[in-house]
Amino acid sequence: MTAMTACLDRPGFLPRLSSHHQKRTRLSEPLLESVARVRLICAPAGSGKSALLAECLLQAPPHCEVCWLPLAGAAMRVDEFCLRLARALGLADTTKSGLVAALSRWSLPTWLFIDDYCRLPDPALDALLDRLLTVSSPALTWWIGTRRRPQCNWPRLLLDDELYECESPTLALTPNEIAQALRHLSPEQAGSVAARIVQRTGGWCAGVRMALLQKCDWSQSNQPQQRVDTLLDYLQHELFNSLTPEMAENWRVLAHLPRFNAELCEHLFGAGEGAQCLRTLQTLGCFIEPWHDSADWLQVFPPLSRVMRDEQWPAGRSWHRRACQWFSWRQDWRSAFEQALLAEEHEIAVSLLQHFSFEHLFEEQTVVLLLQLHEHQGEELTLSTPQLVGLITAALLFAGRFEQAAQCIEHLGRFMPQPSPAHERQLIARWQTLKGWLLHLEGRMESAHEYFSQALEVLDFDNWIARVMCLSGLTQQALLRGELDVAHARNRQALCLARAQGSLVFEALLELDHGQLLEQRGAAPRAESLLAGVHDLLVRQPNRLTPLLGRIALRRGRLALSQGQDVLAADFFQSGLDGCGRNHDKRALYGYLGLAQLAANQADYEKAFVWLRDAERLMQQRQIPDTVYRGVVLQVSSLFWLQQRRHELACEAMARLLRHYQGADALQAPPATLELIPRVEYLLILAEVGSGSARDPMGRLQRLLERAQRCRMLILETDLHLAMAEVAFSQGDQASARACLQQGLALGRQYGLHQALRELQLRHPGLSQLLANTVSEPATVEVASGSGLLSQRELEVLRLIARGHSNQQIADELFISLHTVKTHARRIHGKLGVERRTQAVASAKLLGLEL
Repeated sequence: MTAMTACLDRPGFLPRLSSHHQKRTRLSEPLLESVARVRLICAPAGSGKSALLAECLLQAPPHCEVCWLPLAGAAMRVDEFCLRLARALGLADTTKSGLVAALSRWSLPTWLFIDDYCRLPDPALDALLDRLLTVSSPALTWWIGTRRRPQCNWPRLLLDDELYECESPTLALTPNEIAQALRHLSPEQAGSVAARIVQRTGGWCAGVRMALLQKCDWSQSNQPQQRVDTLLDYLQHELFNSLTPEMAENWRVLAHLPRFNAELCEHLFGAGEGAQCLRTLQTLGCFIEPWHDSADWLQVFPPLSRVMRDEQWPAGRSWHRRACQWFSWRQDWRSAFEQALLAEEHEIAVSLLQHFSFEHLFEEQTVVLLLQLHEHQGEELTLSTPQLVGLITAALLFAGRFEQAAQCIEHLGRFMPQPSPAHERQLIARWQTLKGWLLHLEGRMESAHEYFSQALEVLDFDNWIARVMCLSGLTQQALLRGELDVAHARNRQALCLARAQGSLVFEALLELDHGQLLEQRGAAPRAESLLAGVHDLLVRQPNRLTPLLGRIALRRGRLALSQGQDVLAADFFQSGLDGCGRNHDKRALYGYLGLAQLAANQADYEKAFVWLRDAERLMQQRQIPDTVYRGVVLQVSSLFWLQQRRHELACEAMARLLRHYQGADALQAPPATLELIPRVEYLLILAEVGSGSARDPMGRLQRLLERAQRCRMLILETDLHLAMAEVAFSQGDQASARACLQQGLALGRQYGLHQALRELQLRHPGLSQLLANTVSEPATVEVASGSGLLSQRELEVLRLIARGHSNQQIADELFISLHTVKTHARRIHGKLGVERRTQAVASAKLLGLEL
């Protein structure tokens, strides 16, 4: 990380930064600006501690003496440490008492850097360091880099405002910092490559450095074997060589587990020994960190864990069997099931599925594991009970594998007749529920509606999950028909049932439908607040509900996009795409579409169409029927073609698509795209006007507008007013164009529909200026009203940030979790278009917010 070199303007040898060093001013500036006497950087190997210390040393004030003491993590006696420190400071007396006396009287402003403090626990040495920190003069500033936190009285120093600690997670390199090392690429390519490097390495400095040195092909998903070998060699020297063989093996076991705690370690490694082993590994800085900000669970740093899991490990099956036993005893059926699969105990895995319900599908990787089991073990094992048939069918529908789901549903017929007529009616109703959802997702609304309605008449309250699923399906169908009042009634009915059963998963799914309804009513801020609250509830659950969080992020991305908050929308779309994509949720499609629209907003159509191609490729790889994605991808493509004045392409695509949604065999739109069919209709009209082939365009748009007004679909109504203004202007009717434009602008401003105005500008840049000269620029519309931009809770968090509170202090003050504070901070940064806390405060003051 650093080398030593003679420095001409300062005595002795001082560290020299690598020529490939990436500055981290976001870390060095707060360190340099701090007035604390002690500045502590505690992080595992390869985190860039030495480089950060050296970066700060090279910016020391001219009047300040600097002293660099490299200890290389070696164990040493107290007298040896005193000798090394005294010589570095130029002291004649090297005894412990002499050192204490000299530091207490120190008068020359000096920065003392201790690089890589002793890695192994040493109570005597730590006690000496604590004594020196306590008695040393304010003229002496301590800079300490270490893999483990020495046993010093840090709380006292913190309370006395004499300690500044750089938290370990903050040392990770950001995409922007990595992109600076990719100067041979274009800025866009550098940003894309940097994002993939961060995704794979977590920003861990050593991992990033290995990737950059070996010039990995980041367009590929696999890691070059050379990099993996280098990483394993690095771990051998920096980690395993400092551990006993038993502890090294235990670390490998933990790296193969998705999460663990002290109790599990006691079960795995022996009562009275396992918890102590875990504490020792944590003390030694062995890359063990909280699991998703949990206070109870831990994990090995994920990039290292992934590499270890890819290695051959013959002893792994026995460890996974033991972990499966413990999770089963704890009734954590999802984790027990995963461990049984890893142990290749497939019959045990199937037996554990009797404890699963539909709600388990929304836990991390559950669908992926279920589908793998079903594919590899066949129908005899995985479809042996009605409950298993329902579970596997739901997983297949979730992943968009409709043909396999249809085959699976028919297996319920094998369990007829039932012991009694009542049981038989319930089984038929469950079959109708699954069949209804298959037809609903395939776009066959009438048949699906009939199945849902018939099942609801029969299902008893013991089958409440099936009842909620039927009500949810009917809610989505009412939304697609524009019957918002009916959708609201169905949604309320389902929500009451889910809440009565204490099902947070179903409550969240139903609130997603509710959010769509609010969005159509023009209440996007209410929808965002609703979904933010649901998100905060979900992240506090013990099991990670990643697919559900991904769906919520995608919907919030749409809301942010419609409100003109592109930075925030990009964050949500990427988060939703990651969560849904790795869990085989077909809704990942909407992450790609959102990112494509953001690219088009910047007139980067090449990038926009790349996102659309990636979406199609993923759908085809996962064997998802084209009825799920083809229509919406074509609609978004046509939106871009119109902005590029390629009217013929858009006209052909929309006319072909509309035939699927009209006529005797018409399909409904996918449930997540409520406005797809009317949007296709008005885009076709715009394309025909542009190509000179339109017949009665204003009349057709007027009929669409009247339908939207009857349904009180305000977003669609706004779009149609703007489309009518565009058509009237093209026909030379400026009076009608001005009237339609003013109505569209009024609705857009009233409900914050900035994306609709931006799309109009991209299609017809001169229209607003020629007619009304009243359309705000897209870049400035986002910050037009600071008080409306941030929610009340975000304002509370920002006020505490302005007062200098840490994230943990904010969490304590507002009685919320640390994760929630970080989420609020990320949203604040996105809405204000900034990257740092100080910038957020300054931006808020410019907007006139009272902090």
